[in-house]
Amino acid sequence: MPETNLILTLAKVIIAAAWADGEVTHDEVNNLKDLLFHLQDLTARDWAELDIYLDAPIDTSERNRLVTELQAAINSPEDKALALRALQEMIEADGEVTEEEQTIAQEIEAAIGAVDVSIFSQMGRLMLGPLRRRQQKVNEPHNREIYMEDFVKNRIYFQIRRRLDLGEAEFDLPQEDLRKLSLAGGLMARVAHVDREVTESEFSAMVEALQRDWSLSHEQAAFVTEIALSEFGVELDPYRLNREFFTSTSEQERVRFMDALFAVAKADGEISHYETEEIRLISHGLKLTHHQFIQAKLRAKE
Repeated sequence: MPETNLILTLAKVIIAAAWADGEVTHDEVNNLKDLLFHLQDLTARDWAELDIYLDAPIDTSERNRLVTELQAAINSPEDKALALRALQEMIEADGEVTEEEQTIAQEIEAAIGAVDVSIFSQMGRLMLGPLRRRQQKVNEPHNREIYMEDFVKNRIYFQIRRRLDLGEAEFDLPQEDLRKLSLAGGLMARVAHVDREVTESEFSAMVEALQRDWSLSHEQAAFVTEIALSEFGVELDPYRLNREFFTSTSEQERVRFMDALFAVAKADGEISHYETEEIRLISHGLKLTHHQFIQAKLRAKE
């Protein structure tokens, strides 16, 4: 059975090839899962390591890095054949091979074909492979795996950090404040999503709260709000949101944050029973007293 490192690295390259035309189809994802199911027993952590590459398009530099890592993981003619077969199956998964996919597939096939699997080369890779992989992960500035813990535990922060690295916005904030900001956005998104539809008024209320309480510009606040709302429900653990926001804030900050939650609930003109209950649950998770919750509710009705 192939080594787990080879399978994971191969899967990442296959995902990179699938992103060639700007999207990954359901057929391509299902084909990848079928392939991995038959090749290797992967852990939840392994799947998360692949999900992080399915989450957003892979550019040329990142694809080249993954191909280089795959070359280092191939140690035999059997590994080579497996990689080439899996790549072709993935490219043909949706029944239509685009010009972009074909071009990138040919580049990857050439890179795989160029790997020397002679006994002397295998010995060299055996000794140097682990060291090179560690160096690549540390030295690659946009290696998304650096943020694996955040991808698993705080998806909103992961997306904010990734998009900041891509130059989509600028924040002059310490990382800990940026993490806390992402948690606040996630908790407000919980309230906005109660009725399964986020209105323009709720979006604006979130933006205004972030501007007021975090001294952000309108553009920065809208950037965080858009990410928080789009990531809501995607592996977002409400209990973890509560716990991490609690541990990173003072009681005074949490009491003030209740006003922001009720402002989002009130954005459409009326605070519904379900919105009130959601805020009550958040208040309880943040270890505020019932009296503090009621006082915030009364302030919102003034």
